[in-house]
Amino acid sequence: MYIVDEITPEPMLVKITILIFALVAFNFLLLKLSSNKIEKQTKVKKMPVVLQKETTTEQESVTLAPTGS
Repeated sequence: MYIVDEITPEPMLVKITILIFALVAFNFLLLKLSSNKIEKQTKVKKMPVVLQKETTTEQESVTLAPTGS
């Protein structure tokens, strides 16, 4: 007969926890040192350009059709 010692999951959980913590820390380190820096744009105060379209209105004579009533 084989004698099997009790297998405890604690060491495995500790290893998984340390591994996940190390991966998260490495991810934040890469995020902090990333080279994709966004430059702040200087605000340029410009007056808005308003385009006004010249409209001419001409009155048209409307002839109504007879309604038959």
